Amino acid sequence: MTLQEVFELEEWLKNVELPKPPVMLFPGTDITDVNKFIEVQFISLKNDPNSKNNAPVIYRLKALKLLIESNL
Repeated sequence: MTLQEVFELEEWLKNVELPKPPVMLFPGTDITDVNKFIEVQFISLKNDPNSKNNAPVIYRLKALKLLIESNL
């Protein structure tokens, strides 16, 4: 994921109505504070978007976007 894609995803999440918590992202993965979840995920992603360590971060953010899109 490029830095431009990171910023585009962040902007998309800022402009969409976020679901009310708790949000079950995956079985066993509940988000109790959606804004904080997004903030924390982007901290590491912005530092090095191409790091292999960020693969799970990208996966979680894309899953959240998909969840939101499916409920629009």
